[in-house]
Amino acid sequence: MTAQSKQTGKHKPYFGKLLVILIFAVTSVLSVLICVGIGSVKFSIAEVWRALWINDDSTARLLIWNLRFPRVLVGGLVGICLSLSGCILQGVMRNTMASPSTIGVTGGASFIGYLTLVAFPAYSYLLPIGSIIGAFVTTMLIYALAYQKGVSPVKMILSGMAVSALFSAFNDIIKTFFAESLGNASGFLVGGLNGCGWDSFRMVLPYALCGMFVCLFLPSKMNILMLGDETANSLGLRTERFRFFLIAVSSLLAGAAISVAGLISFVGLIVPHIARMLVGSDYKYLFPASTLLGFTLVTVCDTIGRVILPPGEVPVSIILSFIGAPFFLYLLRTRQKDGG
Repeated sequence: MTAQSKQTGKHKPYFGKLLVILIFAVTSVLSVLICVGIGSVKFSIAEVWRALWINDDSTARLLIWNLRFPRVLVGGLVGICLSLSGCILQGVMRNTMASPSTIGVTGGASFIGYLTLVAFPAYSYLLPIGSIIGAFVTTMLIYALAYQKGVSPVKMILSGMAVSALFSAFNDIIKTFFAESLGNASGFLVGGLNGCGWDSFRMVLPYALCGMFVCLFLPSKMNILMLGDETANSLGLRTERFRFFLIAVSSLLAGAAISVAGLISFVGLIVPHIARMLVGSDYKYLFPASTLLGFTLVTVCDTIGRVILPPGEVPVSIILSFIGAPFFLYLLRTRQKDGG
């Protein structure tokens, strides 16, 4: 009886984590159905469900299928990509403050994205590739600047801030002198999902799926990497090669999100932290929890921005900044109290 109770207690954390992930999954589905039905014309969940499955000429079908549903899906993919990118960067740099926005990756990705829009305005399909290259180069630059017999968390944050400020200046120059070339990319400029439809969804989906597929095979090695380089090397993991590969995957995910939504901050910081609080640091649970939570967060925040000031809308990046900036300050204060 004692052995049985011990075994039951041993499995409690496992079932608890699965329960959290299941709740996140249900919340994600409900957020789609609810957010699609909210707007200037409101629809019930039953009407939304009918419009998604029955192809007719009703107002619900036209509004939901052609406008709201693809926007929600794009927002969900953006949330997934940024959340997974943040999880990976925090593991690579062993710093829970790392994310695509806090270390300046989004600035570099958007800079190359701007250049792509200016140089090849008729070839919008090149935008994800340009953003991914920008994210990768920026991440490698910040990693190199922060590396000195290991990655210094303080140096990494400071290097990221400096690189982000530099790219921000370059972005402002491009927006000032090439405003006409960027005229059709208002969502990309301000960090929002306005105008995102099925074309945007089809553009970002292959890159997002590729990144998510790779993440399926990363948890065990990520857990080993978190033990430290010496231990990881002794267990047969080639840490530097694996870290370089992780940077590439993180850049793919961040670049894909930025290419369709522009500069969206704090998702890669907030989501992994909340997920880690609820399911722990095991990447086997952290990845799926962050995926579902990131999907829901961006979807809900975009819907809030879409309806809060009718007939206009507030870009999702602004809504997320109101949430993310205080959260970031809270994390800094917590680290100071812990002696970090």
